[in-house]
Amino acid sequence: MTSPAAPALLDIRGLEVVFGGFRALDGVDLSVEQGELRFLIGPNGAGKTTLIDVITGLTRPAGGSVTYAGTSLVGRPEHRIVRHGIGRTFQTSVVFEELTVLENIDLAACFRRPLAALFRQRRGTSEAVAAALERIGLTGMADRPAGVLSHGQRQWLEIGMLIAQRPRLLLLDEPVAGMSRDERERTGELLTEIAKDHTVIVVEHDMEFLRRYASQVTVLHEGKVLVEGDVAAVQADPRVQEVYLGRSREEKAT
Repeated sequence: MTSPAAPALLDIRGLEVVFGGFRALDGVDLSVEQGELRFLIGPNGAGKTTLIDVITGLTRPAGGSVTYAGTSLVGRPEHRIVRHGIGRTFQTSVVFEELTVLENIDLAACFRRPLAALFRQRRGTSEAVAAALERIGLTGMADRPAGVLSHGQRQWLEIGMLIAQRPRLLLLDEPVAGMSRDERERTGELLTEIAKDHTVIVVEHDMEFLRRYASQVTVLHEGKVLVEGDVAAVQADPRVQEVYLGRSREEKAT
C-alpha cells in the first residue's frame, strides 16, 4: 500500500491582493515542498514581492489562504511568522554597519532568547553563529565592521543572519541584483548548499543565474501563475517567451 504524500511545507490557495483598484495578486495557487529550491520570476509588477509580503505578514490578502507547516499565516503578525521558522531578505540589504560581521549574526541569532538574556554579557561565539559564518564564507572577516563589506558580502551576511535564526523556509528577494559575476557564482553555490537543509524561494530577474542554479520555476504574470516547471520547460513555453523573455514582433509573426 502506497503511503500518502506528505503535505507541502508552503501551500497557497486562491490568494488575492488588491491595492485600490489594482489587483496585484489574482487567485494565486502555489505549493512548495520541504527541501525545494524554487525560483519565482516574472516581469516587473507581476506580483512577486507582493506574494512574499503576504507570506511574511507585511501585506494582508483580500482573499485566499496561506498555510505553512499546517498553520494558517493570514492575519498573524510579522514577528510570530518569523518565530514559526520563516526568514526573508529584501531587495536592499539591511545590516548594522557599525557592528562587526560577527555581532550582526549574533544579534540575529538572539531573537529566540528571552529578553533578559540579551542584556547579559556573552563569552565566545555560539555554535549557530560560528556555523553561519563558515557557511557564508565570512569567518575571516568576523571582526570587521559590516560597513566595509562589498555589496555581495553584505548580501551573504544578511543570508547568514537568517541562517543563524534556524528557519525552515527562506525567502530571498533578488539576492544577486548588482553583484559581479564572481559574486553571483558564489551566491549560486551558497543557495545550492543552503537548500540541502532549508526550503528556499528566490525572487530573481537574472535569467543566466536562473538557468544555472534553478530546478523548479514559477512564472507570475499580472498577478497570476502563468506556468510552472523545470527550467527547460519554462523557457520553452511560448507564453513565457512572449510576456517575459521578450520575443520580437517578427518572431511572434513567424
